[in-house]
Amino acid sequence: MNYADAVRKVRVVAPDSLNFRQRAVLESAVGKLVRMGESSGVTADDMILLLQAGLTVPELLQYVVGSQGPVV
Repeated sequence: MNYADAVRKVRVVAPDSLNFRQRAVLESAVGKLVRMGESSGVTADDMILLLQAGLTVPELLQYVVGSQGPVV
């Protein structure tokens, strides 16, 4: 899954009441999270499954950051 696919999946669950600016910020944030996850070996599909399994967004961020290994 690439960035565009991940953004499309977020749009499905995002409220229709988002204005243009809010949607742009959300898309940017999702893109950054997907790129960070991919750089640490966590795919966008993995992240979606984790969220569907009940992880919160802050927990997902901790998981992705933890998957990057120790900072040297």
